[in-house]
Amino acid sequence: MDTWLPGLLILVVVMFAGVPIAFAMALVGGLGLTMILGFMPAMAIIGQTTFDTGLSYSLSVVPLFVLMGNLVTRAGLSDELYAACHAWLGHRRGGLAMATAVACGGFSAVCGSSLATAATMGKVALPQMRRYRYDDGLASGVIAAGGTLGILIPPSVILVLYGVTAQQDIARLFIAGVVPGALGILGYMAAVRIVCWLNPKAGPPAERMSYRERFAALKGVTGILALFALVIGGIYAGVFTATEAAGIGASGAFLIALARRRLTWSTLLETLADTAATTTMMFMVLIGALVFSSFVNIAGLPAALSDMARASELPPQAILALVLVVYLFLGMVLESLSMVLLTVPIFAPVMAALGFDLVWFGIVVVVVTEISLITPPVGLNVFVLKTVMPDVPMGTIFRGIVPFVLADVVRLALIASIPALVLFLPDMMN
Repeated sequence: MDTWLPGLLILVVVMFAGVPIAFAMALVGGLGLTMILGFMPAMAIIGQTTFDTGLSYSLSVVPLFVLMGNLVTRAGLSDELYAACHAWLGHRRGGLAMATAVACGGFSAVCGSSLATAATMGKVALPQMRRYRYDDGLASGVIAAGGTLGILIPPSVILVLYGVTAQQDIARLFIAGVVPGALGILGYMAAVRIVCWLNPKAGPPAERMSYRERFAALKGVTGILALFALVIGGIYAGVFTATEAAGIGASGAFLIALARRRLTWSTLLETLADTAATTTMMFMVLIGALVFSSFVNIAGLPAALSDMARASELPPQAILALVLVVYLFLGMVLESLSMVLLTVPIFAPVMAALGFDLVWFGIVVVVVTEISLITPPVGLNVFVLKTVMPDVPMGTIFRGIVPFVLADVVRLALIASIPALVLFLPDMMN
């Protein structure tokens, strides 16, 4: 029997036994390497993997982008961002929900975290939608779905970790996420319109603001727009690398928070401590995934899957569809970071062997992962939102999410069948 097969079975058993996935992957990977290579070579691989990951220059973007997101949250930019979107869209039927989708996209552009986007925008947007008697299902659904954009719209920590795992250029991945992210916002706005067309009472219009008030509201978002343009524009123009952009973004967020007088010594220490804790968790999962990746590669799993794909004589698109079904299934039991880091070492070599571009595949994987964030039974964004609105039943939240899941499926089908939607911007980079 191939070594990788019992390894996968043991990993599933260990995970369902409640062992954190970082330690489960490291444990199973370490044992598998020991069985194949022996104890000392296995320990050498684990030690070198841990050392290289901890000192990786490319991974220095992770704590910097996490810090940038935390500082942006501290600066209170989410309030001004939502106010501006409210001013321009709120007077339409379902306008506050559409404004929430746009605001989630804008906040994601400088946050990079799905859970932080959902939690922050839930606190900002939900009271306003309830004030205008929006249906709880629509209100919760658009916040939960909009929050998923945090792992796609650059700068995305998930894309950084995918790039390291699949050995792809992080700058190209960032730029590749722009158009699918914009499609996500448009899809969510279309879903809101359809819901309000079917049930006009679900999203009553707010009062119309004058153009003077609308343009005045835009002044509050100049900081967040400038920060996004600086970071992503600089990467696209080739002025600086993704790692340098992370440092510039974190510095810019610090200056914005300082200028707004939102930082004290105590809040700064809390922000740094939260950044360190989040980064440590991500690095632990990544190290475990890399150890497990070494095991499955040496055991021959990617090669075996590639041989199976060729022997099946199925067209590449059919194999891609099967892989996406696996992702949708895994999304029901795993959270996004673990799912990406567990599966990419297995599937990326297969996709490359079939001729698929791995930058495009990374965006496809993240979009599938977005869907998993709002589908039961895990649906982490739903559980985050539940803490913001504890009086709303889980059934109501999941009911409200259905139109947005359908919008995500349409977007997934588009970018899976038309790779140019993802790749034309990266291909134009200097």
